[in-house]
Amino acid sequence: MPNAKPLILSFGSINIDVTARAARLPRPGETVHGESYAVMLGGKGSNQAAAAGRLAAGSGIQVALAGRIGQDSFGAQARRELERFGVDLTPLREDAAQATGIALIGIDGSGENCITVVGGANMAVDETDVDAASDWLERATVLLLQLEVPQQAVLAAARKARAAGAVVVLDPAPAPEHGLLDALWHEIDILTPNESETFQLTGLRPDTVEDAAKAAEVLLARGVKAVLVKMGSRGVFWHDGTQSGHSAPFRIEPVDTVAAGDCFNAGLAFALAQGKPFPEAVRIASACGALATTRHGAADAAPEWEAVAALMAAQPEA
Repeated sequence: MPNAKPLILSFGSINIDVTARAARLPRPGETVHGESYAVMLGGKGSNQAAAAGRLAAGSGIQVALAGRIGQDSFGAQARRELERFGVDLTPLREDAAQATGIALIGIDGSGENCITVVGGANMAVDETDVDAASDWLERATVLLLQLEVPQQAVLAAARKARAAGAVVVLDPAPAPEHGLLDALWHEIDILTPNESETFQLTGLRPDTVEDAAKAAEVLLARGVKAVLVKMGSRGVFWHDGTQSGHSAPFRIEPVDTVAAGDCFNAGLAFALAQGKPFPEAVRIASACGALATTRHGAADAAPEWEAVAALMAAQPEA
């Protein structure tokens, strides 16, 4: 095992995104000529690991990823991309029977999109993956979880890491139609839903700080220890189980919001691994999410720590 230093472990999905841009999206049965395409790293597990890896460069904090890829060219590409971000892939498994997950994304001239996700190896993740990553889960300082792999595996990973003292952070995305497993609520230290996920989980829309506070109370009552409601351009409402507050949004000019949520969670994990107080960790997470919207792409939109620190210095909390 690597030496004992703070560890951020992401346990979740790894995809390759195949994105095609065209003036308009095709109708059923129609072929249209596209303008460009890109084949890039995707999946919330890998995106959060990559973003954390970029933030942690030179900090002494280790970042690793556990999950599954196929034994195919997309899997090899995912490995190369993640290693470029400084992510340790020792706990990542290869599946000889399943292909690496992919997302087929069409984007038209106005920014509208349609997406088909084929989960592949991600959907085969189970408790054997938890067993394989056992040493890493037990050594994790912060465990990042998402819902693009089966919930039973997410629950098993959360239990093992939390029992060993890790802070367990769950990004409830994509929000499950039938909610979270009852047992999972009680294994979450910090839940980080965005506006649509908050509505899916509580039936409340966090359009105002007051509405976000009500939603947070509902989520806390279900067993989670702390909640961060990501309110988009209205900032973040947080409740740590004892105290609560609202972190105002950063003033930026967004060009692409696709990476905001994953970079937010990566920033939160990085701050927590450094031992930052909860309100400061929320502010760092918010800065990471904001900066991600000023760049195109998913993993490649992740900011460096120097940029985050500069934004926070330029726009201190009132």
